[in-house]
Amino acid sequence: MRFFLDTANLDEIREAAAWGVIDGVTTNPSLVAKEGDVAFHDHVRAIADVVKGPVSAEAVSLEAELMLREGRELAALSPHVVVKIPMTPDGMGVVRILAAEGLHTNVTLVFSVNQALLAAAAGATYVSPFVGRLDDIGQDGMALVREIASAFRASGVRTQVLAASIRHPRHVTEAALAGADVVTLPFKVLRQLFDHPLTEKGISAFVSDWERYRSRHGRA
Repeated sequence: MRFFLDTANLDEIREAAAWGVIDGVTTNPSLVAKEGDVAFHDHVRAIADVVKGPVSAEAVSLEAELMLREGRELAALSPHVVVKIPMTPDGMGVVRILAAEGLHTNVTLVFSVNQALLAAAAGATYVSPFVGRLDDIGQDGMALVREIASAFRASGVRTQVLAASIRHPRHVTEAALAGADVVTLPFKVLRQLFDHPLTEKGISAFVSDWERYRSRHGRA
């Protein structure tokens, strides 16, 4: 399973990229808005320059012709850009056209297996089931990831399952066990994946033992 960072913050992206564990970035209009007064297209280019992997940038128009135009403009920003398209009938028509043009797409706001199958039929590169938002309304978000992954395997579908709306480290473990190809997660959750009290305890013990050794045998 690959890791994408779900953010539009360049500082977070640079730091996570330096750790060597992220393969891409996903953004959305809400995340971009948090960055204040930035030029959207320039910001997407800057993200793509840092991560040098798939960068999902969202088309916000809902009418098919405008959505298609916007998607082509986003794809032209960088070869790394993946055009995010909402799960709507017009959106799937746009996905079909973009896929025929050799462009990568990520169908967002997926909340059912049927929606995922429609996105795959349209030629989507990724489908993004929103785990946390389903959990918020009392449904099992990770069960959806499992069902989509199983349906895709049974049908020989090549569209990748991108688990989104990740809220905590356990979601990441469950996404991997459910068969997700990719998980996209906030910087805070990515940082938490590194942490375990026994790791911290072991590092502290090694450092302490090494310092005692050096004090006895010299520091050379």
